[in-house]
Amino acid sequence: MGKLRRDLATLSARPGPVLAPGGNLTLWCQVSVPATRFILYQGADARPVQIQESSEEGAESFFERVTPSHGGSYSCCYQTQASNYAWSQPSDSLEVWVTDMLPKPRLVALPGPVVGAGSHVSLRCQGPLGGMSFALYRVGVPGPLQYISSAQPWADFSLQDSRAPGTYSCYYHTPFAPYILSQRSDPLTISWSGSTPQDYTIGNLIRMGLARLVLLTLGMLVFLDWHRWRGCQDRTWRPPA
Repeated sequence: MGKLRRDLATLSARPGPVLAPGGNLTLWCQVSVPATRFILYQGADARPVQIQESSEEGAESFFERVTPSHGGSYSCCYQTQASNYAWSQPSDSLEVWVTDMLPKPRLVALPGPVVGAGSHVSLRCQGPLGGMSFALYRVGVPGPLQYISSAQPWADFSLQDSRAPGTYSCYYHTPFAPYILSQRSDPLTISWSGSTPQDYTIGNLIRMGLARLVLLTLGMLVFLDWHRWRGCQDRTWRPPA
């Protein structure tokens, strides 16, 4: 039989595509036209998991107390009477994760980890999944420095150049409870190129100190010269009255 190429099904997961072992998972295959039959596939080899008869615009596949074996790539197809019961093309694949901890994200600096005064730097925390919540941490600062929820599998954290130097890490987690966390990323150090604002501050302090020392020295010289002049004036001979 031929394939129905239009009106592909949409596959979604409830409560979400990431869940801990022992939870319940529902995969919802939805179409825009009434269908008579649905089939759910798992894995790259498109192994049939469930076949359901239906006259509705979708079908649910329920999995109770899932294990890591339930994780993987899923897709679904459907039949309609109007297509003479030909199977549709598979839906876009949906990745399902059954795990207690998500993979470690990667933290990179854009455009690079060495910045100069007046330049802009962003830190991108990237994982394998979209729709996660991302947190950025800085060594020496308690709690997250920034927090972003992103539909993409990454989040970009913007840093001000004057506060950028330091060591950072990030992680992400599911947006719904019970939360499943990732491991922390490897640390990333941001450093300054050339002179830093701290260098300028120290230089200014040194220059100000030298200027004060010069002024103090000049003041002492003037005072000593004036004192000698007064001493000479006191010893000047005066005729007796």
